[in-house]
Order: sequence, then C-alpha cells, then structure tokens
Amino acid sequence: MWGVVVIRSIEMERKRKRMEQLYLTLFVSVLCVLFFILFWRDDRKLPPGKMGFPVIGESLEFLSTGWKGHPQKFIYDRIAKYSSNVFKTSIFGERTVMLCGAACNKFLFSNENKLVVSWWPDNVNKIFPSSLLTSSKVEAIQLRQMLPQFLSAHALQHYIGIMDTVAQRHFALEWDHNTHVTVFPSAKRYTFWVACRLFMNVDDPIEVAKLSEPFNKIASGIMSMPINFPGTPFNRAIKASKFIHFKLLNIIKQRKLDLANGIATPTQDILSHMLLTSHANGQYMTDQYIADKILGLLIGGHDTASSACTFIVKYLAELPHIYLNVYQEQMAIAKSKGPGESLNWDDIGKMKYSWNVACEVLRLAPPLQGAFREAMNDFIFNGFSIPKGWKLYWSASSTHRNPECFPEPEKFDPSRYEGKGPAPYTFVPFGGGPRMCPGKEYARMEILVFMHNLVKRFKWEVVIPNEKTIIDPMPVPAKGLPIRLYPHPA
Repeated sequence: MWGVVVIRSIEMERKRKRMEQLYLTLFVSVLCVLFFILFWRDDRKLPPGKMGFPVIGESLEFLSTGWKGHPQKFIYDRIAKYSSNVFKTSIFGERTVMLCGAACNKFLFSNENKLVVSWWPDNVNKIFPSSLLTSSKVEAIQLRQMLPQFLSAHALQHYIGIMDTVAQRHFALEWDHNTHVTVFPSAKRYTFWVACRLFMNVDDPIEVAKLSEPFNKIASGIMSMPINFPGTPFNRAIKASKFIHFKLLNIIKQRKLDLANGIATPTQDILSHMLLTSHANGQYMTDQYIADKILGLLIGGHDTASSACTFIVKYLAELPHIYLNVYQEQMAIAKSKGPGESLNWDDIGKMKYSWNVACEVLRLAPPLQGAFREAMNDFIFNGFSIPKGWKLYWSASSTHRNPECFPEPEKFDPSRYEGKGPAPYTFVPFGGGPRMCPGKEYARMEILVFMHNLVKRFKWEVVIPNEKTIIDPMPVPAKGLPIRLYPHPA
C-alpha cells in the first residue's frame, strides 16, 4: 500500500514538473512574440504586398501587363492598393521589392555597390554561358572599364561618318523605291548593321543578315519564365545563343589571323581590343569569353535603339507639326553638306530639337522598362526592411508616366527637355548612377543619324491607326508598324 502511494506521489511530481515546464515554455513564447511585436516588427517590417503563387509568384501578371502594352499597370495597381511606392512581390522565382518614382530611383542609383549591386535573372547567365565561368558581376566591371574608350562621345566622333554611310546604304536597300515599309524589322536591321560594323568590322549585308535572325529569340528569352522545354522562349534563346556563339567564334578566329598578318589593326574596333588586352594577372580573354561579351554588346547595341527608332517613326507620323520641325532642322543640315559628304560631329550638335523629340519618345516608350538590383545587406528604406539577398526593381515606365514627375504625362511635348530639362532621377531611359548605360552616346548618335536619313527622304503615314504596343521585352508595335511612304520631290 505504501509503495503505491509513493509511486503515485512520484507520478504527480513528474506531472507537476511537466506542467511547470509547459507553462514556462508558453510564457517564454509569449514574451518572444511580445518582444517581436514591440521591438522588432515595427522597426523591421517588410513592404506591403503579396508573393502570389508558389514558385512563379506574380511573374505571369507582371509579364502579361507588358504583353498588353501597359507595363506600368502592374505597378500602378499595387501602388494604389497598398498606398505605397514601395511594395513586395515575387517575380522570376525571386522575392522582389519594387521601388517606384524619382526618390526611389535616386536611392538605388546613389547606393550602387554600397547597399545594392546589379542583378539579372538567372536567364542571363544561362543564355550567356561563359558567365558561369566566373562572376557575371566581375565580368561586367571588366567590360565597363574597357568600353569608354569606344563608346564615349569623344571616341564616337570618329564613327559618325561610318554610321551615316551604313544608314545611307540601309535606306537605299530597304526604303528607296518602296511604297510600303514595316518599320520595326527594318530598324532592327539598320541598328544591327551599325553594331556589327563598329564592334567587329562586319560590313557585308549577307553576313550581317545571317547573324541578325537569332537575336530576336535571345531578347525575348532574357525576360521570360526560365522554363527550358522545347518551344519555350527561354529554350529558343539558349539555342539561338549557341548558334551565334559558333558564328562569333569563327569571326574571332579569322580576326586573329588578320591581326597576325597585319590586315586588321589593334585599335579598329572592340573585338581587336579585347583580343589584345590582358587582365591585371597577365592572362588574355578566352575566345569563348570574348564571344559572350560581343554577343551582349550586339544585343545592347541594337535592340534598344531599334525600338526607339520605330516609335520615333510612329510619333512623327501621328504629329505632323512635330515632324515639320524635325524636317526643317534636318534639311538645314542636309543643305549645308557638299555632294557625298557624310554627317560629322558638328552636325550632331545641331540636332537639338530632333534629340528633344527622341527623348520624349524614350519617355513614353522606354526601351528599358526597368532593371534589378540585389540587396548586399539588410537595410531600411522608407521605413521598410529590405532583407539581404532580396531583389529590387526600379521602373522607368512608371516613373516616366507619373504626373508628379511629368505634368500631363500622356502629352507628347519635346519642350520638356529644353533648358535644364526634367528634374533629376525622373527621366531614366538609360538608368542612372554608376550603372548608367555606357552606350548612351552611341544610341544618341545612331538614332539621330537614322532620323536625318529618314526625314530628308520621306513623309509617311501609318497603315494601322492606333496599332497595339506590346512589351517583349521592349516596346514593339504588334504588327511591326507598317507605313506608307511619300518621297520628297528631288
């Protein structure tokens, strides 16, 4: 009997201790929750927003607004819903914070390599395979150190005549003696021809055409869902990249022979320079690496400019008074030239109104819709916690159509760029800060040369009024912008 009492007492004591342990655990848990609420959550709250579906997040909705021609809608809808210019989402499999407006642009551009670093979806490394050999960030720094001597305004002065010659040949082949032209594919052929000529001295229209076709697939694959199944944009982009790499490796092989035999010069273009330049450790770039970087330059050097040229044609057709001002400016330059004389640096400097028109086109239809950064460490912005490793996305399209940045944002008004121009961080078609597009001056000259050769030859009208615009990944008229040409009297 006594033994039973002892056993029961022991069991009751164990039960009491378990209950005490449970109460202590609950008490500590409650304290932790209270501590989080009082001292952590208020100071380190994430931006408002939702992550969408597992894995794909809100990627499809983000992309679909672009396919429908209104990329800023994804952003504006959430700004209105959350009453915040900063919100979280998930796109391309990444937890992402979107920052919208001039103040957000200033923060990101000013904190490059301090709080944030440039980042692109994994699509980029998979489409450009040599980036996997090292860090694409390291390679980007190396490439940016090399580009200024080729893409600065000073360096490009020597290439304006070449651009003009390519433009004249392009218009003679595809525009002169035609009554109809589909602008976007034609503009792509022009800008790609210029890029091939200046970056690697490929000037044969047949060779240029062989290289140009696969590039359309690459651009679409860069900003697509990374699904590598046959028939998907991502899969087509990878195949196109491999094909172009093969072609570029043959060009590199021939250039090495030409340099060795004195046929090519060390300073004639970026390709020669890359072949003859070594890193600090004395090692030269591999052929595969050079092919990858030339591929990237060709994409950046023609895709964005071809979109801009296309929408310049569109807006000049729709706004006769704007066309007339551009025509008068360009014809004054044309009449000052002697027979067969090409454009030069001074002529580019006289195209002030034309460039204002081009800037307004870049505002309303920015080729670069936005870009990503990655948080290097945890930091606070606008009272929101941005965790280390999260991606940040700044948007050109939403800033450019913000009435706080541009009054009457839907109005086409080239006078916005007179005097001091738009307020800082509001006009960002080329990005900003240390990551501003190194090809800005190259694009400016290429676009102005195109405008000059176009308006001095033709007036035109669009065949499809109010043609839909899609974003894939740049703005493109859905049918390519077919136009009817009216040559000026000789």
